[in-house]
Amino acid sequence: MELQSTLALFGVFGALMMLGVPIAFAIGIATVVTFLVLMSFDQAVYITAQQMASGLDSFTLLAIPFFILAGNIMNRGGIALRLIAFAKVLGGRLPGSLAHCNVLANMLFGAISGSAVAAAAAVGGVMAPLQKRERYDPAFSAAVNIASCPTGLLIPPSTTFIVYSLISGGTSIAALFLAGYIPGILMGLSLMVVAGIIAKRRGYPVEPRPSGAEVLRRTLDAMLPLGLIVVVMGGIVGGVFTATEASAAAVLYSLFLALFWYREIGIRDLPGIILESAVTTSIVLLLIGCSIAMSKVMAFTDIPYTISEALLALSENPVVLLLTINIILLVVGIFMDMTPALLIFTPIFLPVAQDLGMDPVHFGVMITMNLCIGICTPPVGSALFVGCSVGKVSIGSVLKPLLPFYAVLIVLLMVITYTPSLSLALPRLLLNY
Repeated sequence: MELQSTLALFGVFGALMMLGVPIAFAIGIATVVTFLVLMSFDQAVYITAQQMASGLDSFTLLAIPFFILAGNIMNRGGIALRLIAFAKVLGGRLPGSLAHCNVLANMLFGAISGSAVAAAAAVGGVMAPLQKRERYDPAFSAAVNIASCPTGLLIPPSTTFIVYSLISGGTSIAALFLAGYIPGILMGLSLMVVAGIIAKRRGYPVEPRPSGAEVLRRTLDAMLPLGLIVVVMGGIVGGVFTATEASAAAVLYSLFLALFWYREIGIRDLPGIILESAVTTSIVLLLIGCSIAMSKVMAFTDIPYTISEALLALSENPVVLLLTINIILLVVGIFMDMTPALLIFTPIFLPVAQDLGMDPVHFGVMITMNLCIGICTPPVGSALFVGCSVGKVSIGSVLKPLLPFYAVLIVLLMVITYTPSLSLALPRLLLNY
């Protein structure tokens, strides 16, 4: 029966994916079909719907629509321009300074918006014309933007970590948020090293040195947007509020900046922003609901245990097993977007990682970093599509410039995988985790 259930689940899911069925529906249909192997049609549909509803009945999940709304308000509120100006202060004297500014701005804006796609669109849309004017290769510029936009998924606040916390059985969101800082910053710095080497070889220019007054102005302009990170993380780590309450505080803070301080949007713009956020939230929550139902049917049929036993039978060496898991996830990331991949494969691989003595927070950082690479790869990489669109280049032309960035990201993934202290140092220091 376990074999039949496994074949039904992954066979139907794979077939529907190849037919181009939207992934949420593919997950839901595969779940119902798998339950049909075990029970009647009415029972299968009822249990699937019940698991979706009960899985979404979570106070923690309220943080997702709030963070999405805060990110959209920031995106429309002129925040990207101010962060790019500040990034020029930080990276403006390095070879190929506009490439470094792109990476730094993606780190800053991604950390505020929590969205790789929003960062790629907002920052790339501003940087691409500037880099073209300085005779940067458009494909190289797009590659820098695409590779660096996922840094905000590691640097908190990150909705990805909230989803992982839910699916992993309540891993501390505060610990996950803190754990993402060092890997996220290392990700950005490693991309800057690659971009700097390429820029040096090609002779890309250095930005003119701004005056002291200009540096001060740009820095002060960026302090209020960056204050969102202080409000959210300071409140969570200090025990002032939960991650969900922090997301509501983020909305109020971003509204204050966009409406009253910068006045980049008006009251009339809010219904459109709220509608856009609601649409994005509905897509994410539909995926989460269907994936939770799938994880329940996998647990019911002992699929994670079967896969865990198979992996442990393959080797008892933790280095080999973690390498195998990473390779599988890298391949999965090529064909599946980040959220469904996280929701489907966390219940499968987390028990294996825990059997190897891996901390759930460390595993959460590892799987998030792994899938960050996936959203930059064809054929379904959302960051790749958006980055190519705003950079006005074809996907084919940007793949070769992306190769050195892929290489350094995979090396960093291995470092993060086998060096737990990089992820766990801050949670242990600040939370006594």
